[in-house]
Amino acid sequence: MEKDQEQDKRTQRDRRESRWVKCKIYRHTIAASYRDNLNMNLYPDENERLQLFPVSAKKRFLAHAAVTALPRPVADAVCNYTTQSCEQHQEFGDVLRDVKETRRVCAEIIGADSDEIALLGPTSLGLSLFANGIPWQAGDEVVCYGADYPANVYPWLELQRRGVVIRQLKPEQMGEITIELVKAALTRKTRLVALASCNFFTGYQIDVNAIGRMLHEHGVLFSLDAIQTLGAFPVNVEHVDFLSADAHKWMLGPLAIGIVYVKKRHFDLLRPTLLGAWNVHSPNFIAQDEIRFVPTAQRYEPGVLNIAGILGMRTALEMIAGIGIDCVAARLLELKKHLVGQLDELGFSIHGVKDGPHASSITTFRHARIPATTLFAHLEKADVICSLRHDRDGNDFLRFSPHLYNTEAELDHALEVMRKLL
Repeated sequence: MEKDQEQDKRTQRDRRESRWVKCKIYRHTIAASYRDNLNMNLYPDENERLQLFPVSAKKRFLAHAAVTALPRPVADAVCNYTTQSCEQHQEFGDVLRDVKETRRVCAEIIGADSDEIALLGPTSLGLSLFANGIPWQAGDEVVCYGADYPANVYPWLELQRRGVVIRQLKPEQMGEITIELVKAALTRKTRLVALASCNFFTGYQIDVNAIGRMLHEHGVLFSLDAIQTLGAFPVNVEHVDFLSADAHKWMLGPLAIGIVYVKKRHFDLLRPTLLGAWNVHSPNFIAQDEIRFVPTAQRYEPGVLNIAGILGMRTALEMIAGIGIDCVAARLLELKKHLVGQLDELGFSIHGVKDGPHASSITTFRHARIPATTLFAHLEKADVICSLRHDRDGNDFLRFSPHLYNTEAELDHALEVMRKLL
């Protein structure tokens, strides 16, 4: 019996270690080469690139601001767990240790403490926990931006039912939320500012550190929807109070799992609104007469966790960390420069920031002569996966959002498809 148990443990360990084999191929050599020469692909070995990112074998996948295709190691991590869960049970062996390690990985990528990380998704769940858990008083004010993705708008608008005043930012250009604009919106009653780290439509990145520092100087809380930058550009929570980001975009992870961050000093302020045996003290799973929350951010996780998603997200984040987030960001801006230059030549109008400190890997554009819906259909037929988006006036746009493994050749293929139509 003991020999069988020991063999099971070795098998589990071997399977876990196999998840990282493909990552180790490039972790040191590719990252070091890229730092020495920024004008190169992160994956110069095409066979390796296709092995790690199988979607690239048949598609040019340029829709990471929507829902990512999973890298092979991430899919393997999810599948390995699922297979083991039918061979024994879903909370076998080292699951709790893996959860703890995932908290550490998540904390490291945003500069937090592991105890400040809850493993929850989607992004709207974390944002709703923030909005619903603060003890608001009638007349409190929240500043937000109505043209953010709806997940970061509706939780705050709903607070009007509790007497909270919602003040919406009105930038001159969509998504261009500056520190001056935010500061001008503050009043003596402003309690919290809720912003997205990057606008999902225009790709404009806000200055998180500068805005957060200014808000804290004014005694105002800062909530951040980080889903459009986390995994693509550096994100640090030194001046952020609350953060939520699902893994299914730039983190290259599965759906419905993500990072929810609550600064430790706000645990008493932000009361959990979802309760269960996992986050409320329940010795031997026996309900107590009083509600006493666990002392970490686990207090925001009411019950069983999405373990398959957690293992997938951890694998994805370790892949990104193996390269270095600064290298990833530099590569994404290279791809944007390549794309924007040719879009300009073809007569496309770009809706959003093209370059500079606020640029991201999101590029949204349209052409005066050919509807974006027509271009989108032709791109799909040519195995180019991108996004079709619309503004409030009903205009349609294409949105390209390449990630670290995409190449200039893939962008050129997409551009050639559109060039033929023009």
